[in-house]
Amino acid sequence: MITKTKTSNKTLSATNKSAPQLSVADISQRIKHHLKFTQSDQINCDKKSAYWRATSLALNDIIVDKLQSTKARQQHSEVKSVNYLSLEYLMGRLLSNNLHNLDLYTPTQVALKQMGFDLADLCEQGADLALGNGGLGRLAACFLDSLATLDYNAMGYGVHYQHGLFKQSFVDGQQIETPDMWREFGSPWEICRPESSQNIALYGYVEDVAQTDGTTKPLWHAGKTLKGVPWDVPIVGYNCETVNTLRLWECRADSAFDWELLNQGDYLQAHQQQVSAETVSKVLYPNDEHDAGKELRFIQQYFFCACSVQDIIARFENQYGSISDKNHWSTFCEKVAIQLNDTHPTVAILELMRTLIDNHNIDWDNAWAICQKVFAYTNHTLLPEALEKWSVSLFQRVLPRHLSILYRINEAFLNNEVNALWPNNDDMRARLSLIEEGHEPKVRMAHLCVVTAHKVNGVAKIHSDLVKQDLFPEFNQLWPTKLTNVTNGITPRRWLKACNPLLANLLDNTIEGDWAKNLNSLSQLAALADDADFQKAFMTIKQQNKIALTKEIKTLTGVTVSPDAIFDVQIKRLHEYKRQHLNLLHIISLYRQLLENPELDMQPRVFIFGAKAAPSYQLAKEIIYATNKIADKVNNDERIQDKLKVIFLPNYRVSLAEKIIPASDVSEQISTAGKEASGTGNMKLALNGAVTIGTLDGANIEIAEEVGNENIFIFGLTVDEVKALDAKGYNPYHYYENNAEIRACLDWLDTDYFTPGKPGELSAIKNCFLAGGDPYKVLADFQSYANAHKALGIAYKDRQKWAKMAILNTALMGKFNSDRSIEDYVKNIWHLTPSKSSELI
Repeated sequence: MITKTKTSNKTLSATNKSAPQLSVADISQRIKHHLKFTQSDQINCDKKSAYWRATSLALNDIIVDKLQSTKARQQHSEVKSVNYLSLEYLMGRLLSNNLHNLDLYTPTQVALKQMGFDLADLCEQGADLALGNGGLGRLAACFLDSLATLDYNAMGYGVHYQHGLFKQSFVDGQQIETPDMWREFGSPWEICRPESSQNIALYGYVEDVAQTDGTTKPLWHAGKTLKGVPWDVPIVGYNCETVNTLRLWECRADSAFDWELLNQGDYLQAHQQQVSAETVSKVLYPNDEHDAGKELRFIQQYFFCACSVQDIIARFENQYGSISDKNHWSTFCEKVAIQLNDTHPTVAILELMRTLIDNHNIDWDNAWAICQKVFAYTNHTLLPEALEKWSVSLFQRVLPRHLSILYRINEAFLNNEVNALWPNNDDMRARLSLIEEGHEPKVRMAHLCVVTAHKVNGVAKIHSDLVKQDLFPEFNQLWPTKLTNVTNGITPRRWLKACNPLLANLLDNTIEGDWAKNLNSLSQLAALADDADFQKAFMTIKQQNKIALTKEIKTLTGVTVSPDAIFDVQIKRLHEYKRQHLNLLHIISLYRQLLENPELDMQPRVFIFGAKAAPSYQLAKEIIYATNKIADKVNNDERIQDKLKVIFLPNYRVSLAEKIIPASDVSEQISTAGKEASGTGNMKLALNGAVTIGTLDGANIEIAEEVGNENIFIFGLTVDEVKALDAKGYNPYHYYENNAEIRACLDWLDTDYFTPGKPGELSAIKNCFLAGGDPYKVLADFQSYANAHKALGIAYKDRQKWAKMAILNTALMGKFNSDRSIEDYVKNIWHLTPSKSSELI
């Protein structure tokens, strides 16, 4: 095996240019300082939590110093900034990631070892920053990492959720949701910035006030005011001098309580205003099954958008002067970019228009021109239900001024752009209008994004093509260059270097150059894919990671699994289009086959799930329940000789993914073709040497192009075949009646075999396929999926072949670096210039 010679770091100090030259003694002293003076703990205390916090605070001192230097450098260079608005950020834990990015992991590890603590154990102490739900939030976190690493001036904006999504547990197989108390003991990474608080208005009414020149000007008389208090989380770039900021808004009332009511003895009512305000930033995605939930979710989105827009303007004015000065209008467009991550932040468009017109006296045409130049929009879905629409009545009640602005935007758009291309075409006006007419008129938020933004991007090549062809074809006719593609990516710093240190060390000793900053350099591994020694080293690491995961599985579920089995993993948000129920149907089929023939020649398999279902998504919860009940039966059936195990790990989150991904053999990416925009779990798993079984959907197609069809297992209908099947009239009963295996598996669910004494408990799964119409074509793809799994099992038996496939998956993931994604945004959408340390004042 050919390996690179590494230079020994005998001083065990940080040599990376991203950190000062800190020795083990320096780091030790900093930790002890915070133990004693910040926490008032004894230096020799044995509390892991105390040492975790002291270590985090010691590191944060370095980070804050770099943050201040970054701000000074960026202001001095006057580089353009991008403001990334996202309702979700899945940041995970930060201690390990920040240590790696600052190149302080090894000296800190030694310092703590001298104090009697293991750094890896301490990194487990911190809670995940639970500010998101799925891929949308994790993508935002990866992008912030890359923006800092590439030295771009960037600010992330989001909500400072008190509880995040929820903490998941299982009781008798059912999902139970409890608050995620991620801030229960505070966070050493956050910095409260009350001096940058913003007051925002809502409710009330709009009055047309007569002006001296005979015109009228709208005046919004707000009915309520909320206060947004920012909390800043520093975002540390890798091997560089840049530390950017994620600013999260916490909602408070403009006054803590009503003194008059308090003095009257009405203590609860006196605090009602504060309680009501705090609810806005209490949890991610309030349940919107009822009107109160819809209103709360809408206010939550507006609150974070309004605070962010006001902050963006304040930061601009602090550096360049008042935006009311017409000489600064063009400067604002040149220095500010605002990226809308999905439709959740759409109301920021209306808020910026309102602020420019009402607060800064900018005329309509110039205000609209500014908005069109600064906003860009990322579309993340083709699912109609995920393209947000808010009722006009709700808009009118909560944001009357914003609705009047939207009406005017819509009128101008329909009368000018639409009428120019489709004159007197009422049908086209109705299709493109920002208002969806009907029994309850609704505002189409995605339409507003497309009409306003100067660029609209999808997140994988096929997704972007479908956005143009199926989702927004008329908009593509109107503006042929507006819709574009930026394929998603992931940060290799967290998703290999930090989460898979054994493999990272092998790569460090094998590859020339810093692969964590130039992921394309992994292609050097391709020459070693057939090398017996390298295969052994690579697969030994995989086995060690699997052994570690078996211990975690035992701790979390009580189930013992063998590391010699195939670890087949599906970890992602629970949704029908992601088709966890296709995976489950195949598991039932394998179980049936093993019961019929216990000596079946089948490589033992452990199917591992990790997913949360939205609290109001009943079918998703039924899928979790069915999976857990089937797992109980399978895992305790001695007749199948441990050839099949099913594990559903509770409370899936970033820190759990970091343990699962390095140990995975097979990556399940099995969405219905045309439904998954991109996916990023597919990239993380492949980067760590898992082989994908998947459909031609999202980024799977581009992964197949990179690794070659011989190193991935593709099955199922294509996008065009799904469309053709729908056009013909899809009938799931055809597959039920003509495929004996499908019929046997589904009929089994009607019995009480998996739920003793409770027949029909799992019938909801069968019903979604048959009576429910199987909208995501599970039955149509089942046989192809089963055949692909058979081919996968045969390939796995050939250990040299499988090792080569795994190595090539890691080697050929260079394209899927979030650094490459960010450079695509920079080149085609944002037009930023990096601000590097050489430009320091």
